[in-house]
Amino acid sequence: MPPKTKLACRNVWKLYGANADRLLQKTSDPTVEDLSSAGVIGAVRNANIEIDEGEIFVIMGLSGSGKSTLVRCLSRLIEPTGGEVLFDGSDLLRATEKELIEIRRHKMGMVFQHFALLPHLTVLQNVMFPLTIQAVPKAEADAKAREVVELVGLKGREDYYPRELSGGQQQRVGIARSLVTEPDIWFLDEPFSALDPLIRREMQDEFLRLQERLHKTIVFITHDFEEAVRLADRIAIMKDGEVIQIATPEELVMNPATDYVTEFTKHIPRSKVLTVSGVMSPGADGEGEPILQSTRVSDVAERIIAADAPIPVVDTEGKPVGAIDRKAVARVLFGEGDTA
Repeated sequence: MPPKTKLACRNVWKLYGANADRLLQKTSDPTVEDLSSAGVIGAVRNANIEIDEGEIFVIMGLSGSGKSTLVRCLSRLIEPTGGEVLFDGSDLLRATEKELIEIRRHKMGMVFQHFALLPHLTVLQNVMFPLTIQAVPKAEADAKAREVVELVGLKGREDYYPRELSGGQQQRVGIARSLVTEPDIWFLDEPFSALDPLIRREMQDEFLRLQERLHKTIVFITHDFEEAVRLADRIAIMKDGEVIQIATPEELVMNPATDYVTEFTKHIPRSKVLTVSGVMSPGADGEGEPILQSTRVSDVAERIIAADAPIPVVDTEGKPVGAIDRKAVARVLFGEGDTA
């Protein structure tokens, strides 16, 4: 059964300028020249995206590419100039203000780069805050908040104030606060970019651990391709308000759609991106304990190179699909241009 589409946008535009609405009424697909002559800025231009239930969908691009604007359109924090935003099949742009408030309170969680914790509230009170707004009974809200605080690894710090926490701990509070309402979809806008590299790596690990347990539908924004590769099921790359390519990390590296995508991916070590399935010999036999085909080459390279014979590769059901040997790994590690 194909995965269910949780969130989608169709032909979404976000234009800024006095003539924005009039321009889209005149033409449904204005060119860059049309935008310029009308004095309009195209922050998001004709975006089409489908996000599957339970996947981590990363939107990335350089500063000014439109990625944050697009996510704010998807959550309707800002109003698109045109197009459709479908959440569970219903157009969010047709929702009333009351319906939208209910959706945001109960079905959407949001985490941003700046933690925006309330300084006069403790960790537990910050996490409880969304439930307080929903008028959840205090005992129930307290129990649920404590559960989520433990989930993000802050048990024992419930009575701390934000000023008493490190940057990584503050971000964990922000994550806990966004999760306490048990949202259907989780928006994260560069949540780790303000953190030191070591803490950032720890937070990525924590994020993956949480996703392993919670299986949320996640829209994650970053400008860091290495972070995107670690976290994403699929990646959308944006440039000048347009979605240039949507693909798995492996597909982006192996089959970039444009020179811009090639530039984005060329400095990433292929072994961190390519999976065993991309470099194995299909149908071949191997010896020893099999390797799952979705495993990154970097995670098993040492074992494969040390083996005297090809190692079998299996799918998620344990069915043999091929084998991989040291030559295939060597091509990835030392012959970056020859991985096909």
